[in-house]
Amino acid sequence: MSTPSLEPDEIRAAAEVHAEIDPAYRDAVLESFLDRVNKEIDTRVDQRLAAAARPPLPAQRPRNFALAVVSIALGIPLTAIIESLGNGSQSTELVFVWIAIAIINVAYALAHRPPPSRH
Repeated sequence: MSTPSLEPDEIRAAAEVHAEIDPAYRDAVLESFLDRVNKEIDTRVDQRLAAAARPPLPAQRPRNFALAVVSIALGIPLTAIIESLGNGSQSTELVFVWIAIAIINVAYALAHRPPPSRH
C-alpha cells in the first residue's frame, strides 16, 4: 500500500492557496485538502493496526486446564462433605454441586475463547 504523505510545505501551500483564491473555489480546495488528510489518517491507522495484529496468546489453554483441575479439586471434598452430612440420599445436592461446577467451567471457556481468525 502506498502511503500518501502530507509534508509541512504542502500544508502551507494549501493554506496560502486557500487565502488567495476566489471564495467560490475555497470550499473545493478545502474539501480536497481534507480528503488528503483523511486518507493519510486512514493509512496510518491501517499501518498501526497491521503492526499491532498478533496471534492470540497460547496462555488460554493452561488457564482453562487450571480451572478444570481446581474445579475437580473442590468438587471432590464438597462431595465428601455432602455425603458425610446426611443419611446417604443427598443425590440432589450432589447433582447441584457438579452441575454448578460444569456451568462455571463452560461459562469461563466460552468467555475466554480466542476470537475467530480472519483468514
